[in-house]
Amino acid sequence: MIRACATKTNDMDGPTSYQTLNLYKQLLYNGMTPNCLTLPFLLKDCTRRLDSGTGQAVHGHSVKYGFDEDVFVNNSLISFYSACRILNNALRVFDEMGVRDTVTWNSMVIGCLRNGDLDSAVDFFRGMKRRNIISWNSIITGFVQGGRPKQAIEFFHEMQILGDDLVRPDKMTVASVLSACASVGAIDQGKWVHSFLKRSGLECDVAIGTALVDMYGKCGCMERAVEVFKEMPRKDILAWTAMISAFALHGCGKEAFDLFKEMEELGVRPNSVTFGALLSACAHSGLVEKGRWCFDVMKRVYSIEPQVQHYACMVDLLSRAGLFDEAKGLIRVMPMEADVYVWGALLGGCQMHGNLELGEEVAKYLIRLEPLNHAFYVTLGEIYAKAGRFHDAKRIRALMHGKGIKKAIPGCSMIEVDGIVHEFSVRGSPTVLIEEIMCIIHCLTDGMKIEWDMQHMLDLFE
Repeated sequence: MIRACATKTNDMDGPTSYQTLNLYKQLLYNGMTPNCLTLPFLLKDCTRRLDSGTGQAVHGHSVKYGFDEDVFVNNSLISFYSACRILNNALRVFDEMGVRDTVTWNSMVIGCLRNGDLDSAVDFFRGMKRRNIISWNSIITGFVQGGRPKQAIEFFHEMQILGDDLVRPDKMTVASVLSACASVGAIDQGKWVHSFLKRSGLECDVAIGTALVDMYGKCGCMERAVEVFKEMPRKDILAWTAMISAFALHGCGKEAFDLFKEMEELGVRPNSVTFGALLSACAHSGLVEKGRWCFDVMKRVYSIEPQVQHYACMVDLLSRAGLFDEAKGLIRVMPMEADVYVWGALLGGCQMHGNLELGEEVAKYLIRLEPLNHAFYVTLGEIYAKAGRFHDAKRIRALMHGKGIKKAIPGCSMIEVDGIVHEFSVRGSPTVLIEEIMCIIHCLTDGMKIEWDMQHMLDLFE
């Protein structure tokens, strides 16, 4: 009975959410002793509810009833503590275990990833003698979600080299790697994964199809993105939104709204993310009227209340168009507090149009909100420079220097060559690549100089 209650997937409110715990209390009241299966199911229920207090009490019971050496109970404790973000306790349980299995190591890897400790996750992953598909999927997905997609792709390559017939990529692996390729613009590797998908016989379901559309769209291969989208036998709202977002990213506002119209005709109901993509398309394409229409329709027709990100998109659209009074009016009537993204969108418009008075006001307000955010200082300095107030621009740079404020993330770009993603940033780049690039630049420079000299001589003879 305890198992049946603990494995319910729906989130229950009120006293029924503690049904598993109540049954356990009845078990103890009737003089019965829990076994090695009772406590894991009880811990699973505590994990689902993130009930750290009850879970730690169950940990005490595991010691009391002699299950502190049981691998099944300890694995459940590690998962529980990881979910509740009490990673130190999970590590203590792991260290004290006399016997560990693959589930134990996987639980520690997942726990570290869940708590944002990617380096420790790698340490546990490297320490495993045997890895299964859960191990590989966890580390790949964790690094994608943790903002290190390039390393996620490297793990996938390692999986291909070291894996055996028992550990083959599945649909989750493919979806995660495609997401990583989309993040770094690794189109060649993305195409390889697509061909691998076809060769392996894995089903290209809605999730995989959506990931492919997203990858091709973000890598700039719109024809392939449209092709994959049209070939999908079934599309949900996520697939439609991915395709609309791809159009929005590349400033294809008309195509985005044509697709939205087709979606509506097929009876697919848009969600808030869909409208976010449409408003983004309007901002990138300068479609002010379409943006106003979209903002109205989401509330009036679909009863979707705009969130702060929708207001940010509208302010961005209006500011780009130079409609500052309308943008400020929209901010004033927002039902929630405008965040830095909303004000930042207005500031961006001021920079674009050289609106010194408003830009100065907004930038100073943002600096008061986030005094260590370098972006606001830089933008204000650029507004001053654009207005010819170079002494003020210099003052802003001096202010940043005095406060020790530097760009948090140095400028960086990535390019894929022969399936390898190379990163170039102000922090430095691989020496060999720089030497090759400089050689090509010198050749191009010399070629252009020769061309210019020849053209100059021809002009003299005319």
